[in-house]
Amino acid sequence: MSRELWIRGPVGAGAEARVTRAGCRTTLVVVPTMTAGTRLLDIVPLLESDHRVQVVFTVPHTTDHWPGVEEFVRAQHGLLLPWEQAVQHTFDLVLAASHRHLEQLRGPILLVGHGAGTMKSHRYSRKAEKPVLPATGLDRELLTYRGRILPAVLALGTEDERTALGSLCPEALPAAVVSGDICLDRMTAGAQFREYYRRELGLNPRRRLVTISSTWSTDSIFGRVPSLCRAVLDALPPARYAVSAVLHPNVWTVHGRRQVTAWLSDCLEAGLRLIPPDRGWQANMIASDWVIGDHGSTTAYAAAIGRPVTLATDLEDRLREGSIADLVRKHAPLLDTRSLLEQEAEAARHSDGLSSVAARAISSRPGQAAEILRSAMYRLLGLPGPEYPPSVPMLPAPLPIEV
Repeated sequence: MSRELWIRGPVGAGAEARVTRAGCRTTLVVVPTMTAGTRLLDIVPLLESDHRVQVVFTVPHTTDHWPGVEEFVRAQHGLLLPWEQAVQHTFDLVLAASHRHLEQLRGPILLVGHGAGTMKSHRYSRKAEKPVLPATGLDRELLTYRGRILPAVLALGTEDERTALGSLCPEALPAAVVSGDICLDRMTAGAQFREYYRRELGLNPRRRLVTISSTWSTDSIFGRVPSLCRAVLDALPPARYAVSAVLHPNVWTVHGRRQVTAWLSDCLEAGLRLIPPDRGWQANMIASDWVIGDHGSTTAYAAAIGRPVTLATDLEDRLREGSIADLVRKHAPLLDTRSLLEQEAEAARHSDGLSSVAARAISSRPGQAAEILRSAMYRLLGLPGPEYPPSVPMLPAPLPIEV
């Protein structure tokens, strides 16, 4: 992107003559993917209402990028800096939920995971053509650049992740903070609004909601069993059951909204509630009575908040031993040829044990992520933190695509 397209914003040369609020510390929110963006939107409310802080966003523009991300950021109505302008400025704080492009940014970086757990669930990286070494998400190659540690604060979900970091990249341990998981905390707190979310989905108290939860890649439900949504719709009586689908953001960005909805057009006509990634997937999980999922984070979060889960795919030989997805696989039943009503009942019998295992695997600091992350951000900003407790907005209600 050329310099001529730089914006007249609150940073850079001459900014002091443009701003209305002077002396603000600037925070850059880096959004290379929609997945990272949705996680960072859990965190930004912790500081953006502070009159001492100015929050701006940027979407990396390099040799390639994920389509639709800039439109997603613009829909949040934050100030969007062109990437070439952002990398020329030094910020007081950089918020990131992806390892991408961190070496190009100036300012102390707070890095959080963008899914359930900081460590990967696949045994090997899917980006490597012939991998021979396990990939974890806490590897030295991801956390360092030319001998320096990239994040000033590395937010981890659990004590087990900090222990793993000590083996994988011990030089990053001083940056590590076990913060728990803010997405799980928000979903747990949102349970009190379950009936409201169900009403927003058009459900009466007697109608049960079954959600198909798919991550991305050819190993996912949508990759392996694309007909599952239709099969579930056909098998369950519509007077007693509604069906929704939550697909990973990468499904939408790689294939495009038009194609995804076209592939599911017959299901949408039959009543499927298709939830886009930026329109309330967490609330949809809260509203659900049963989740048929895979190894993705949305399934793990559903399990952690107590939703009965049945797995429709089994990647036993491809999952990292002890990962969150591996633990869910070991404690949730696998979809088979029995009636769905029988399998729903079986999932319900496993839900308490599964919930306990999944919640512990995702967070060692239940209910504390907002406070811990806010404290870390203000430390990096060099500002005293607010005296009042952190406030995170209520999760937005699910808003299915309209046919």
